[in-house]
Amino acid sequence: MPASPPGTTILPVYGKIPRIHDSAFIAPGCRIMGDVEIGPDVSIWYNCVIRGDINRIVVGARSNIQDGTVVHCDKPKPNRPEGHPTIIGEDVLIGHMAMVHGCTLHDRAFIGLGSIIMDGCVVESDGMLAAGAMLSPGKHIESRQLWMGRPAKYARDLTDAALADMQAGVAGYVENGRIHRAAVDGAAQG
Repeated sequence: MPASPPGTTILPVYGKIPRIHDSAFIAPGCRIMGDVEIGPDVSIWYNCVIRGDINRIVVGARSNIQDGTVVHCDKPKPNRPEGHPTIIGEDVLIGHMAMVHGCTLHDRAFIGLGSIIMDGCVVESDGMLAAGAMLSPGKHIESRQLWMGRPAKYARDLTDAALADMQAGVAGYVENGRIHRAAVDGAAQG
């Protein structure tokens, strides 16, 4: 099991141990447990909970999960023996205080701050769920689509400029994660 960064909790549950790449930034206050895999250059920001107790959670390279977000999954059931793991691809942006549950976010998906995405949902590459939106179970956001509202509905297609801004955000969070990691490490040593 990896050493917990200062102020974090990283726990095995049901014999499953979180696997966290050495280059990932895990901020103080995070709680990560169970069958969780966190890839290279990922940033998990302050006070996030990633609970892979009843199914698995994967976070791909360079993705970021911003402050106060909860990521969980759904357990296997007789009518769905695989349950609903949460699979987060590469270069995914997840805004502050989001609720991400039992869904699949393909590479370069964007989940806005304060939004909720529920079991069985899929956000394709370059798809976006707007801030404050709620994507109800089983919904599917196609590539380059923006969905808004509670419940969320298709609003419009995203422009090339919007997609470029999202990718700039990914690069910014990778760099910001490195800066915060150095600050946290320095505080722990000093």
